[in-house]
Amino acid sequence: MAESQSCTHRSGIEDLPSRFAPPPPSLSSFALMLCRPTHLRLALGCALAAGLLGLTGCNKPPPARLKATGPAKHSGPQDATGLLTGTELGTFGELPPWIAHVKVIDLDQDGLDDIVFCEAQDNEVRWIRQTAPGQFAPEALLAGDLSGPVHVEGADMDGDGDIDLIVSSMTIIFPHNDRIGVAFILENDGNQNFTTHQILDQTSRIVDLRPADLNGNGRLDLAAAQFGYDQGEVSWLEHVGPGPWDFERHVLLELSGAINVEVADFNGDRIPDIAALVSQQWEEIYIFYGTGGGHFRTERIWGSTNEDYGSSGMSLADLNRDGRPDLIYSNGDGFGPAATPGPRPWHGLQWFENTGTGFKYHRIGHLPGAYAPIAVDLDRDGAIDVVSSAAYADWNNQNREVVSLMWWRNDGKMNFTPHVLAKAPKDLITLGAGTFDASGKPSLVTGGFYIYPPFDSMSRIMLWHR
Repeated sequence: MAESQSCTHRSGIEDLPSRFAPPPPSLSSFALMLCRPTHLRLALGCALAAGLLGLTGCNKPPPARLKATGPAKHSGPQDATGLLTGTELGTFGELPPWIAHVKVIDLDQDGLDDIVFCEAQDNEVRWIRQTAPGQFAPEALLAGDLSGPVHVEGADMDGDGDIDLIVSSMTIIFPHNDRIGVAFILENDGNQNFTTHQILDQTSRIVDLRPADLNGNGRLDLAAAQFGYDQGEVSWLEHVGPGPWDFERHVLLELSGAINVEVADFNGDRIPDIAALVSQQWEEIYIFYGTGGGHFRTERIWGSTNEDYGSSGMSLADLNRDGRPDLIYSNGDGFGPAATPGPRPWHGLQWFENTGTGFKYHRIGHLPGAYAPIAVDLDRDGAIDVVSSAAYADWNNQNREVVSLMWWRNDGKMNFTPHVLAKAPKDLITLGAGTFDASGKPSLVTGGFYIYPPFDSMSRIMLWHR
């Protein structure tokens, strides 16, 4: 058993609203949870997706205490199912889709948003190009044989003026202890033809890579969330040269279950920092504050005392428009320790307000199976809203009203009212936003990931538009 799995350390906020926390487990169930990883958590941590030099497990520093605030008061979710129309894009195959990640990006730099996505079962990264507002070319294969790709980002990694693709690979999606993770860069020749470069292998399974110049030398490095299984890491890959595909890995935190990383200047010192979300039984968020030259200072800003809290996604946004980057966080993973996936009463969304001197926790609201939170001004009223998808939220229960896509409308005063955008298709674990018609209004893109029966009400790539 890994050291990080064997200790009884739990960090957390003790003053979270009690209705969001489960009753204390029995001693036997508590011991079982500590000794067993959440089995299928990593299959969803790719999306479905996330520092501390040389420290692991019980040796971690004490968490920062955050004051929690409850959700905004409202009368319940409002019906907005007529606001957006869902249109399936691309082509279904013979097997249920495993769309691990969708990324809205103008890949060919023609001024129109496109959709790039990972198909983890087929080991492919694919592209749906927008040729004119609301019109799309046939789905195109960008790279195959990528061994379980689960996340894709775009950046000019070699400085030649076009957009390359950074791909995170788990190799095997389901629980696995071997060091089989791979990092790929797909080199763009300028005409959207890609050459695959493997820049890291034989490492803990990788679920997220984000480009940024982390040491200030003018080259793009990569922040990495390495889920692993019994062992995992948060790390960064230094772009060392002399070639454009030479990288050296530096470990910031040795802890299993990292599912997302985000890079921003959180403390205003003009040096990039890294935020990391760690799931499994840890359920924690870390900030690795850059101190210059590729060095980092570690702070754990939040943690739940609930080993089954279900961390499922984290994204970056200046939600209150005060000039400081905040974090939006979902907990909706319904796998493990229970054998049957499903919702938990504490599932939902929250945001961590960057106050300039730390982070303040706010509960946005309840959503069973919450995944993939993103910030978007959906109604274009000048206030940044939050949209989240939902997965594995008890569609087998015919008596339960299940939501698959929820809009949390911001009234401009940081009060969020839930609006149901869709109740089907189910199991949408990845979500993006972009412009896909001539109106300029934001649209949404979702990807479906189906590993648990019944295999019905499925979607592969769906565009949600007005």
